[in-house]
Amino acid sequence: MIDRKAIIELLEHYDIDKVKIGVIGSHSALDTCDGAVEEGFRTLAVCQEGRDVPYSRYFRTQRDPSGKVRRGMVDEVMLLPRFKDVMKEENMEKLRSQNVLFVPNRSFTSYVSMDAVENDFMVPLVGSRNLLRSEDRGGPKDYYWLLEKANLPSPRKITDPKDINSLSIIKLHHAKKKLERGFFTCASYQEYKEKAAALLKQGVIDQECLDTARMEEYIIGPVFNLDFFYSPLEKEGEKVELLGVDWRFESSLDGHVRIPAPQQLTLNEDQRIPEYTVCGHNSATLRESLLDKAFELAERFVAATKEHFSPGIIGPFCLQTCVDKDLNFYIYDVAPRIGGGTNVHMNVGHPYGNSLWRVNMSTGRRLAMEVRRAVEEDRLEEIVT
Repeated sequence: MIDRKAIIELLEHYDIDKVKIGVIGSHSALDTCDGAVEEGFRTLAVCQEGRDVPYSRYFRTQRDPSGKVRRGMVDEVMLLPRFKDVMKEENMEKLRSQNVLFVPNRSFTSYVSMDAVENDFMVPLVGSRNLLRSEDRGGPKDYYWLLEKANLPSPRKITDPKDINSLSIIKLHHAKKKLERGFFTCASYQEYKEKAAALLKQGVIDQECLDTARMEEYIIGPVFNLDFFYSPLEKEGEKVELLGVDWRFESSLDGHVRIPAPQQLTLNEDQRIPEYTVCGHNSATLRESLLDKAFELAERFVAATKEHFSPGIIGPFCLQTCVDKDLNFYIYDVAPRIGGGTNVHMNVGHPYGNSLWRVNMSTGRRLAMEVRRAVEEDRLEEIVT
């Protein structure tokens, strides 16, 4: 892990008055850039050739002579053959020479190896570099380990498929779409064997991933992604903020639930088992009696990160939850960085963030606001790792 002092030393060579917000051009980059523009920063998206069009064309900024943005949110594109080429020394030097503070998203930690992110990426990250690896299920200190240390509720783990006796979900990578999911559900060992065999035959999953899959009880209830923010700079108000809530659209699962049961029964073998590929998000709110529980989850998570991953979570994080019939939360996934669904809040914000800050407050804008405050108060070293 790069020593935090080494990153802080990089800031000594930055022109702090010309700080620029950088991000991998994917995932939640538009929210990150939109929020940065709203707070007066210029933006840079690191893009891969062939995947740059939204950033290099359709959401490219246009500014008037005074520098005020008239349109878009992406000022500059660093176009590379592959996302992972951002790790080349000349590209990291370009980012540093432009005073870039880099916002990690899931695409960054998916396309660039975690070892490289932790040990070689010599650019200041806004957020918690040492927590990013916890997202990789199955590691020695993954987010399930952290949830256990924090005594936070999560679905019951199943260690042997022969023990499956209720609706369960098998979590593993897609064999062909390497960054997507090969999840499937089953309610018995027999169903597990049948679905696994069908998906292996279709090439959706492979045996190696199946053997190491996370198996857990399926919580029947609505899904709420709780988009939180933790501010180490805040002195007067609460440090934990609930900025918004989103939920996801998954293909082909959402297509299945739109088909009446008699039609579902007519699907052929390749169509019958849904896939769980996230392809969009929508906004939501919670009934107010659930907010106490939501904030308690966040506070316990923050405390655990401070204890086990010093300095702890910095900035945005997302607790992905289900709520059961008794209105109990279960955390089934954790994003220790900006969440994948925050684009639904960009520019317009979300009822919670807007009401808290009395302006349109998305996660991207709140992140940029924290950077702005750190710059003005000469406290950047408190929010970068």
